[in-house]
Amino acid sequence: MHMSTVSAALVKELRELTGAGMLDCKKALEEAGGDLNRAKDILREKGLAAAAKKAGRATTEGLIESYIHGGGRIGVLVEVNCETDFVAKTDAFREFVRDVAMQIAASNPRYLRREDVPPEDLEREREILRAQALNEGKPAHIVDKIVEGRLNKFYEEYCLLEQPFIKNPDITVAQLLNEKISVIGENIQIRRFVRYELGEGLEKKRENFAEEVMAQAKR
Repeated sequence: MHMSTVSAALVKELRELTGAGMLDCKKALEEAGGDLNRAKDILREKGLAAAAKKAGRATTEGLIESYIHGGGRIGVLVEVNCETDFVAKTDAFREFVRDVAMQIAASNPRYLRREDVPPEDLEREREILRAQALNEGKPAHIVDKIVEGRLNKFYEEYCLLEQPFIKNPDITVAQLLNEKISVIGENIQIRRFVRYELGEGLEKKRENFAEEVMAQAKR
């Protein structure tokens, strides 16, 4: 596809989908031959590269966000850091922090990243998965490989950065974070969070909080 055939409307659409700059969107579309999905991937790849360059920079500013859902049934506190007070006050940063808090409320992660899973929790999960695989009749010599594959599903469910983003399940929270680093231009770190659920640990009806949080977000 020739460069001149990338329409302004397509560039605008890609910008709205990704939040990237107009020039970056135009270049990505030209590189992708006008393929919107490929252009999104190109921007994401560049975003990851840009984020990696910023990863070592100190993050001492930021926000602590609170999010209360369902009339006080779920409460979340999350701390997200950035490099400057200026960025901490921007709408783009505040929106990201809010999205992270909603993600935690909806998806109930136990850990921030896979490296944070305590060794005893990981070994317990491995034992459960190993027993399941053997009970399914899987050959003993491939059980360990099956267990490691299923552990990735465990990380996706319980580690915040590896969870599918509730507003766009095609990307993970880590990919969303890297896109925001690229667009905002500063290193950003999700530092810590806590989530409380009313009656947690008590016997009660299971609720679909992800659907509820998303419904509230669209109001």
